[in-house]
Amino acid sequence: GLEGDQMSIIKFEFNPKVGIDNPALTLTEDTDGEGMGEPRFYLLTKDSTETFGFCLHEELGCQGHVIRQIELGGVAQRRGLQDGDRLLQVNGHFVDHMDHLRVVQKIKASGNQVLLAVLDGDSYEAAKSLGRDLSQMLPDDIRPRLCHVTRDKSGFGFSVSCPEGTKGTFQLSVLQDGPADRAGVPPGSWLLELNGDSVKSYSHTQLTKKLKQSGNKVTLLVASSAVEEFYRLRGLRVTAALADTSWLPFKVRELHMVKGPAGYGFLLKEDDCSSGGVGQFLWDVDVGLPAEQAGMKEGDRVLAVNGESIEGLGHEQIVHRIRAREDQVTLLVIDPAGDEFYHSVGFGGMVLL
Repeated sequence: GLEGDQMSIIKFEFNPKVGIDNPALTLTEDTDGEGMGEPRFYLLTKDSTETFGFCLHEELGCQGHVIRQIELGGVAQRRGLQDGDRLLQVNGHFVDHMDHLRVVQKIKASGNQVLLAVLDGDSYEAAKSLGRDLSQMLPDDIRPRLCHVTRDKSGFGFSVSCPEGTKGTFQLSVLQDGPADRAGVPPGSWLLELNGDSVKSYSHTQLTKKLKQSGNKVTLLVASSAVEEFYRLRGLRVTAALADTSWLPFKVRELHMVKGPAGYGFLLKEDDCSSGGVGQFLWDVDVGLPAEQAGMKEGDRVLAVNGESIEGLGHEQIVHRIRAREDQVTLLVIDPAGDEFYHSVGFGGMVLL
């Protein structure tokens, strides 16, 4: 919430039984300024009933997004987050320059797992005073990729190699300008998941069989050699929740509508999702009214209202949020095909935000 319009706070907590063996994870040594610290990385995991065990502040006279109120004995504390740390990255996205509430939303949208990069407060202030570009202290890309490959007459456009006698270690050779290359699979990348399932226990024969059973389309979670090395050296597990989804053909859409004399021109209906559970769907989209003009399609599922996830909210609460601004609303939606696809690879609505 906001305190006197000066401070925005969000509280998170960990499951203390979940974490990593090596909590303090650093990058290369600093070369500008004696004694300046290095960014530290933390992969935080919780269950759906918990929070992450710290507060994120925006404070007068203090630059950056500040880690505060670390819960005593919580995993955030046990993993090494320090009071006064500044948050630099959320799931590989540089956030130091972002609006505070937007950063809070990014953490919320991570669901039950988030990868944070932080810098201690003294080093942050020293770097700022030296005019350093803090983004240059971090690797360019630490996210795996989720890629959807459609077979052509030559196949999927990649081959798999595996050290003899091993399981779960698969490196991909990618045909230039082939289906995998066009889908964003980096040459020499490592395969982590196939159609939403980990390949860690697969033999080469089992993987080949799974690929054949996939038909004409396959979804791969892959990590380039550099990304794989980043996680491996730091004892971090790569998951689809951390993935770059920009290569996928299925996109969420943002619909901004200004109410007309006849209203927005749609109905909101609660119904069962094909993937299980209950969702909020858009129906009876009237021709020529603001909803249709904004690109709304019947059957779209609502993920967020005015930038806030509707995860866990009831139908009446969501209707209230839509009506909260008298003359306009912004909805984040996904069509049925995209909704079904993301569920099949283990992505929930929170991650899509």
